[in-house]
Amino acid sequence: MATGSTAASRETSSSGKLWQRFFQPVDIASLVFFRIAFGCILLYEVISSWTSGRVYRDWVEPTFHFGYDFFDWVKPWPGAGMYIHWTALGLLAALIALGCFYRVAMALFCAGFTYVFLLEESRYLNHFYFICLVSLVMVFVPAHRAFSVDARRRPEIRSDTAPAWALWILCFLMGAVYFFGGIAKLNADWLRGEPMRFWLAMRTDYPVLSALCEEEWMVYLFSYGGLLLDLLIVPLLLWRRTRLFAFVWATSFHLLNKWLLGVGIFPWFSIAATLLFFPPDWPRRVRARLFAKGESMPETEVPSTSLAPLVFGTREKATLWLLGIFVAIQILLPFRKHLYPGNANWTEQGHNFAWHMKLRDKRATAEFTIHEPATGRSWPVDLKSRLTGRQIDKMSIRPHMIRKFARHLARERERAGHGKVEVRARVLCSLNGRPPQLFIDPDIDLASVRPSWGAASWILPLTEPLPPPAVTRRQAAWMRGDLKQGSVPKSERPLLMRLEGD
Repeated sequence: MATGSTAASRETSSSGKLWQRFFQPVDIASLVFFRIAFGCILLYEVISSWTSGRVYRDWVEPTFHFGYDFFDWVKPWPGAGMYIHWTALGLLAALIALGCFYRVAMALFCAGFTYVFLLEESRYLNHFYFICLVSLVMVFVPAHRAFSVDARRRPEIRSDTAPAWALWILCFLMGAVYFFGGIAKLNADWLRGEPMRFWLAMRTDYPVLSALCEEEWMVYLFSYGGLLLDLLIVPLLLWRRTRLFAFVWATSFHLLNKWLLGVGIFPWFSIAATLLFFPPDWPRRVRARLFAKGESMPETEVPSTSLAPLVFGTREKATLWLLGIFVAIQILLPFRKHLYPGNANWTEQGHNFAWHMKLRDKRATAEFTIHEPATGRSWPVDLKSRLTGRQIDKMSIRPHMIRKFARHLARERERAGHGKVEVRARVLCSLNGRPPQLFIDPDIDLASVRPSWGAASWILPLTEPLPPPAVTRRQAAWMRGDLKQGSVPKSERPLLMRLEGD
């Protein structure tokens, strides 16, 4: 009996130590660094959106917005409201970097940025989704307790430590991006070098590098190098002996992506988040080394982070439950694509929110026709008079957006006092250089198709095979303007449609 009691006691003690680690204090320095980086990067994004005209093009100019399913009630601010909204986001990002009214600023930024994200699906980007998640988590992360206006203004909140879970949850989010990005690359097209072959062939910025990009070994180096990095980077970052190598590898990868694919602020954001895998006191150690030869700033003593007994109350239990639910959702969402038949890169079902980052080159043309059964009349829809260029490009490759626009056209007629109409679409789509094929069943009345979590039978299956590498290179040469269409065999000309890709 005593032996059983002792074993139970040891199990309870071991379990207690495990859960205690979530709340044990760790150095706050890396969280402070990430807070400042987060604020500065997002401030840059806001300024860039202003100066490049994206605020007008994507949120002010459109007369119709593609809201997400079940979030169609999210509407843009009238008048100058969107400009004011983006200005407010910039001010909030600056406050976050300074650690001034941090909790309020982060909560408002999270709500404001998520509002912009939900407003227009044609602007879906994985790094925008990542920002929404990180800003939500950062509302609860006490990254303002040091090196902040708040800590100077309210000395009672100042602390050199933060609970371990605050650091771990951010590491988990960055790790999920890497891991699921790697899992998504385990598909036949990527393993055969597409669309990397096409993207590299399009790079003519630098003569020497451009020549290398034409080599097959370079195509597979980039394709498999990206795959291996995504799958291996988290274990390598977690192991102390390979951490520095992993960080250099990841940084090189992100900088290459910036050069090759653009991808906005995501490389800088990823580099800042990857630094969270280093010991949490690394900023103090870097600062100590920089000032080691001077006397103006002595080396800062690293706070003790040894385990200490903790009392688990309602607050701690609630924190663990919320963290568990959040982590479970982030793990399950990327796997939902396996619930649907077909290739998710083609059907788009389960594609969003699954870290499918720059995974395909998809191009399409769409023609909509409205039919009025009562009169027998039919007429085509002028897309350019109703949607922006970006909206047309993105809608044409995403079936759920095609359905949504068809429903909008039908409702528009109904609101104008006309009878019921049917809306059909003829969409030709090409995935990773394949010959264009019918994407949507042209006989289906899309206005009658309702949003559903199930498989969409009106999306036609992908049947065209990948073209040979030589054809992919001719496509790139044609799009670069280095090859005249008349010099291409007639059988290949359909492959060379000049369309806007994803």
